[in-house]
Amino acid sequence: MKKNKIIFWVATIIIVLWEGVMPMGTLLFSPEYATVGTKPLGYPDYFAYALIICKVLGVFAIAYPKTPAKLKEWAYAGLTFNLIFAFISHACVDKNIGFMLLPLVILGILAISYLYKNKTPNI
Repeated sequence: MKKNKIIFWVATIIIVLWEGVMPMGTLLFSPEYATVGTKPLGYPDYFAYALIICKVLGVFAIAYPKTPAKLKEWAYAGLTFNLIFAFISHACVDKNIGFMLLPLVILGILAISYLYKNKTPNI
């Protein structure tokens, strides 16, 4: 039981840092870089800001233990869609293998968090 909880929290903290803290830190401390990842893919500037807000809300819902189960499921789904579409965007637009693999790696870590959430009660 303790091993499952440790695996869950390690994976979840990585997701929180990568999908929540880094984008929010960029928005707060270096807003000129907030659109660096989306502009080359052809997305408008407002999309980057909306994406950052949604990511932060999603990781908060996942990491906060008292979040209702349905909301956690939607947060996992939203982050999953985000990462899948990030992969597709990079595959179609810039075809850079590094940019294509990174969302898949993060998606794998998100999947570990999700699987171990279900194996650990009271999370």
